[in-house]
Amino acid sequence: MLMKWLSLVLAFATALSAQTTKSEVIARIEASKKIYEDIALKIWDFAEVGYHETQSSGLLQSQLKSEGFEVRAGVAEIPTAFIASYGSGHPIIGILGEFDALPGVSQEAVPERKARAGSTAGHACGHNLFGTGSIEAAVAVKDWMKATGQKGTVRFYGCPAEEGGAGKVYMVRAGLFDDVDTVLHWHAGDRNMVRETSSLANTSAKFRFHGVASHAAAAPERGRSAVKAVEAMDYMVNMMREHIPDSTRIHYVITHGGEAPNVVPEFAEVFYYVRSPSRVIDAEIFARVVKCAQGAALGTDTKMDYEIIHGDYELLPNETLCRTMQVNLETVGGVIYTPEERAFAEKIDRTLYGKAPALEIAALVEPFDPHPLGAGGASTDVGDVSWTVPTVGLSTATWVPGTPAHSWQAVAADGMSIGLKGMVVAAKTIALTAVDLFTQPELITKAKAEFEQRRGPDFKYVPLLGDRKPPLDYRN
Repeated sequence: MLMKWLSLVLAFATALSAQTTKSEVIARIEASKKIYEDIALKIWDFAEVGYHETQSSGLLQSQLKSEGFEVRAGVAEIPTAFIASYGSGHPIIGILGEFDALPGVSQEAVPERKARAGSTAGHACGHNLFGTGSIEAAVAVKDWMKATGQKGTVRFYGCPAEEGGAGKVYMVRAGLFDDVDTVLHWHAGDRNMVRETSSLANTSAKFRFHGVASHAAAAPERGRSAVKAVEAMDYMVNMMREHIPDSTRIHYVITHGGEAPNVVPEFAEVFYYVRSPSRVIDAEIFARVVKCAQGAALGTDTKMDYEIIHGDYELLPNETLCRTMQVNLETVGGVIYTPEERAFAEKIDRTLYGKAPALEIAALVEPFDPHPLGAGGASTDVGDVSWTVPTVGLSTATWVPGTPAHSWQAVAADGMSIGLKGMVVAAKTIALTAVDLFTQPELITKAKAEFEQRRGPDFKYVPLLGDRKPPLDYRN
């Protein structure tokens, strides 16, 4: 009886100590959040697109250096990629951060459509918050490690060009995650949740057609139109849509369509994305798209070449890590609007297509579902990380409920207090999850066992983008 009583007392004391530790970590984040809010808004203002995030990357590196992290810049042959570390030895807990903006969604932080003067890009996927909130978490973990003498390493990964540039894939390929025990990340969203969900594998390429220029009226027979080749390719790909899996997504933009109507275009380019829940099927569909391009060139008597820009694996979920992060998200809670924020949200709500969910969703934490349906509708280069090391992520309500990603409404919220509040929820959740992993090594052991089982004994990592160098000019 005495031993049982002592065991209960010890368990209670341990739980109380853990709760005290987490309260202290949350308090650290609260005390310093103004610093990181200012950083997030500066990066929002920079709005730098993939592989051009010089100011954004530099600002995050400077903050980490000032907090005692050792920073290694320009990793994986990418000038804006970096790693920042504190501590030594294992466990090594990695935290991901992104900071690239999207072209074509310039927007002020107001609840009506209004492009920013002098800017053609915007943070429509919340990466100004993602990178900043993640370093906020990393610094809080560092402070806790320093105060408690906790052994191990917290490592922040500065990951550029997630939006179609696959920055993390090059970092994985360079072996920068090979010694990591677990990786934590998050993303902007319209609600607070941890999901054991995969994503869509994704391959993109620019198809370039080369024809012969001539006068379009006086000598059309002497010309070979590169634009006609693009049109022929697009038509054939669209004819494929009935004969591919329903979950596949193919989309494209014509990035160069000639110079003038009276000149037969000698050059044209179309930029394609192919997505599927399975990287194997994705590769098969992409190969068929290439055949369409080859057929288009043959039929229009033009020449074709193509450049793979990026390739992402689908996410490999980890239930052990998801459940750990869910508990911490529930501890932190959701986003509570002030009257002013609610007024902003109501104006945004009226601009959204379809019936938007109630604004109160932002304050809630969705329950964990260990068996979600589908792979989600997006792709991410976190997928390649998740097949290299056990990985877990969450999303938080940085946007007004019902807001789609890659929209001006997302840019607007990411540049004001609603987005900043969601960022703090993420920073706290990631920091608390890291504390659990440092103090409960059995969680890492269990997560690794699940990881190996899901990945399979014969798995060998082969990047979808091959051995190409990072496409530092893909946004040009």
